[in-house]
Amino acid sequence: MSKNLKIFLGIAYLLILFIFLYFIFSSIQINRLGDFTYYKDIQSELDNFISKNLIINLIYFFIFAIIWVALLGFGSPIVIVSGILFGKWLGTFISIISISVGALVLYSIGNFFFRNLVKDILEKKFEKYIKLFQKNEFYYFFIYRFVGGLGVPFGLQNLIPILFSMKKINYFFASLLGLMPGFFIFNTIGAGLNKYIKNAESFDILKLIFTPEIYLPILMFAGLMILSIIIKKKFFDV
Repeated sequence: MSKNLKIFLGIAYLLILFIFLYFIFSSIQINRLGDFTYYKDIQSELDNFISKNLIINLIYFFIFAIIWVALLGFGSPIVIVSGILFGKWLGTFISIISISVGALVLYSIGNFFFRNLVKDILEKKFEKYIKLFQKNEFYYFFIYRFVGGLGVPFGLQNLIPILFSMKKINYFFASLLGLMPGFFIFNTIGAGLNKYIKNAESFDILKLIFTPEIYLPILMFAGLMILSIIIKKKFFDV
């Protein structure tokens, strides 16, 4: 592919990103962000909208999440929103599939357009890990995803496999399995938030925190972090 075509596609990507962000933020009523009834209105409208046609809305969410991750690189809000919209089980399923696909799209874009740039910026920093990934890319990338990418932001996590030319099928399934425990926890929190907003008359941070649907997944997350630290020391402190 010619250099000019690559430049054109790169500019088109940035333009799409700008348009995407504009439509996302233009739909938010900033002046009502401090009003709890605003969130109750949104929750009620979303529940009604989702229940009218669940399958179609799952497809919409699937496409949206892929575009979100491919353009913005991170998935944290998505795994909360999916729990709010679809509950912890269905939300976990749709978010893990769509975000894994979106991450794969971002990896493919980065590998095609920014391969040399990624290597220039990241290769020295992650040099000691590259040999591990080259031994068994699926196994170590699965662990890498599970432990939260060693504290690396999710967007950069998606690009690091460029350094060792990871196979796309291994990338997808290692991401899918490695991200699953954390995604389930965040979807559970999202479902808990949805229930709290639906039932509460006003916002109370203490009541929210001590809601079982909130504090139990937070404890699960803390346990996952401790386990991740242990795994990190065993596999990546080389």
